[in-house]
Amino acid sequence: MTISSAFGLNGRRCVHAVRLAGRSLLFLGEALGYGFVPPLKIRRSLEQIVFIGAKSLIIIFVTALSTGMVLALEALHMLRGGATENILGALVALSIVRELGPVLSALIVTGRAGSAMTAEIGIMRLTEQIDALEMMAVNPIKHVVTPKIVAGVVSMPVLCAFFDVVGILGGYFVGVVIYGVPEVHFFGGMTKAVAYLDVAGGLFKSAVFGLAMSWICSMMGYGAAATAEGVSRATTNAVVITSIAVLVLDYMVTSLLL
Repeated sequence: MTISSAFGLNGRRCVHAVRLAGRSLLFLGEALGYGFVPPLKIRRSLEQIVFIGAKSLIIIFVTALSTGMVLALEALHMLRGGATENILGALVALSIVRELGPVLSALIVTGRAGSAMTAEIGIMRLTEQIDALEMMAVNPIKHVVTPKIVAGVVSMPVLCAFFDVVGILGGYFVGVVIYGVPEVHFFGGMTKAVAYLDVAGGLFKSAVFGLAMSWICSMMGYGAAATAEGVSRATTNAVVITSIAVLVLDYMVTSLLL
C-alpha cells in the first residue's frame, strides 16, 4: 500500500465516522423532538417502560444482591479488625451508589432489553413494517423509536435505585446477620459517608446511560440491513457499542460530577 492510498483510506474512514456521527445526532434529535409533538405516544411509552423496567427487576435483584454480598465479604476479609465495623456500610453503599449501581444496571438492561429493542426494530425493517408505516403517513421514528427512548430515560434511574437498595441490603445481610457487625455501625457509617449528591449523581448517570442505550440500540435496529444476517449483526453491534459507550460515559460523567 502506497502512502497516498493509505492517506486516502484513512480519509475515507474519517469522513465515514463524521457522517455516522451526524446521522446519529440527527436521529436522536428527531426522536426527542417528536416526544413533544402531539399526539403523544403515552401508551406505547408505558408499554416500553414495563418491558425495559418492570421485566428487568428479577435479574437486577439477583445481580444487586450478589454484588452487595460479595462487596461486604471482600471488605470483611481485607479490613480485619475493629475499623471494619465502622467503614463496612460506607464502603458497600458508596461503591454501589456511585458506580456499581448505575453501570451494572445499564449493562444488564443493555443485554436484556437493548438487544431485544434492536432485534424488534430490525425485524420491522426486514418485514417492511417500517415502509408500511411510512406509506400510511405514520412517522416510524415517532411511533416506534421515541417511546423506547422515553422509556429508557425513565426506567434506568428507577432500576438503579432498586439496585442500590437491594445491593446495600445484601451487604447488610453478610456484614450484620452473618458476621455480626453491629447494625448501628453499619448504618451509621453509611449515613455519614453517603451524601445526597452521591445518590443524585448515580441516578443522573443512570438516566444518561438509559438515553445512550435506547438511542444506540434503536438506531442500530432502524439502520439494519433487511436480511436475517443484517438484523443479527445489528443486534450484536448494538450490545457491544452500547456497553463501550456506557463505560466511556461513566468516566466522562464522573469527571464532571467530582
